[in-house]
Amino acid sequence: MKRDGTCMSLWQNNIEDYISKTQELPSGIADVMIIGGGITGLSTALQLQKAGKKCVLVEAYNIGFGTTGGTTAHINTVLDTPYTDLIRDFGQEGAQRVADATKDAIALIKNNIEEHQINCDFKIVKGFLFAQNESQSKVLGEILEASRSVGIDANHVPAIPAPIPFEKAIHISHQAQFHPIKYLYGLAEAFEKEGGLLLQHTRVERVEEKGTIHVKTSRGPMEARYAIYATHVPLGVNVLHFRAAPYRSYAIAVKLKSNVYHDAVVYDMYDPYHYYRTQDIDGESYLVAGGNDHKTAHEANAQFCFQNLESHVRKYFDVDSVKFKWSSQYFESIDGLPYIGHLPGNPKSVYVATGYGGNGMVFSHVAALELSEKILNNRSKYKDLFDPSRIKLAGLSNFIKEQADVVAKFLGKWFYVKDLEALADLAPGDAKVVKYEGHSIALHKDDMGNFHAVSPTCTHVHCSVAWNNAERSWDCPCHGARYSFDGKVLTGPASKDLEPIKLKHE
Repeated sequence: MKRDGTCMSLWQNNIEDYISKTQELPSGIADVMIIGGGITGLSTALQLQKAGKKCVLVEAYNIGFGTTGGTTAHINTVLDTPYTDLIRDFGQEGAQRVADATKDAIALIKNNIEEHQINCDFKIVKGFLFAQNESQSKVLGEILEASRSVGIDANHVPAIPAPIPFEKAIHISHQAQFHPIKYLYGLAEAFEKEGGLLLQHTRVERVEEKGTIHVKTSRGPMEARYAIYATHVPLGVNVLHFRAAPYRSYAIAVKLKSNVYHDAVVYDMYDPYHYYRTQDIDGESYLVAGGNDHKTAHEANAQFCFQNLESHVRKYFDVDSVKFKWSSQYFESIDGLPYIGHLPGNPKSVYVATGYGGNGMVFSHVAALELSEKILNNRSKYKDLFDPSRIKLAGLSNFIKEQADVVAKFLGKWFYVKDLEALADLAPGDAKVVKYEGHSIALHKDDMGNFHAVSPTCTHVHCSVAWNNAERSWDCPCHGARYSFDGKVLTGPASKDLEPIKLKHE
């Protein structure tokens, strides 16, 4: 299965691209168009299709291509934003509603699996959170008290199922895990069986209101009454891009010499934190570990993040070999809760779901429940808790209106490979942004020694991209747009490729 990076995730191994039944663009007006074929898009599409809506899901590549293909698939009720912070910022009632929402989400996952007989290795497991020093222990005690106050079943324990020294630890019951791509494919099959239309390799280029929602795609126009962006951040320039920061997280799947794997999800309390769990696939067990998160394109050498993560895991576990390593992107909101609801600055019939932090498996299903309720019944089960308009940022409206497409700078211009090669001094597989004759050029040398040059100016809001040497992509540090080595859009909010630069050998 293809994914938005060079590194292969554990979930891609021995999994083919999903073959959808829908091949042609639909005629007529759909009730709902869902943009994005990850877990958010498909879980929401299935909910609406089952309720009788005529739904079309559109994916630029293959389903699972984005973050869903790179998740570590933790399904938890204790979140990245602890209940201590949620109580402080949203009050006891708000924190309680968040806890209730996570339980509703897990119930929806279980119901989907049971109703549609999805074989995705779903398992209820114990969760453990541990502290390694006095200050962490104090915070852990506060988290325990706050979690209990919203109905989370948690308590102190004298041991954890991982060979890591600790000072204090708590156990949280009823956490879960699964194989995210097997689950995603099960959702897709159920969606199509219910009559939903699934269009892969169809990029949405523009969404606008003309009475109904008119959608321009790479394969032609379509029309719908509602549109949902299930793409993390939406296309174009929107206030939401300034409320959700892109981050990259790193994961490895290893084999242990002892062949003894703990059956739980375990987290430490550093920032960024490390996490560990076991996944069984085709009779093989793997320890999955993750961490070393950083803002997208803010780390000069992403390979070091893998090395640091592997060193950390080897410090505590008897690692025999690293079988898979990969990274993935997620978005953090300003206040720790996702943005689910009407997309600010757009028609009332355009919705969005983003800002999940590291809790995408749970919040994706919160989004499915919330957006379905809004479209079907014009109600909000969680009131304004996840409303994307809940935070006001001054001074952005004029900026957003003034943002235009990046103007081509290299049209009709040629550059000599020998001049750029001498300037860049690149090894095969490497890349960098170089200055040449007053121009900035993003230059990549592939494994065969061929050069590829593009403009480093992101086509979203003109930031300069940086090379990700782990996933071999050009990443934008501003709003998380990512491009392949030759400038093709991998992930939004950009909808246009980086401008190509023509090269001459002589």
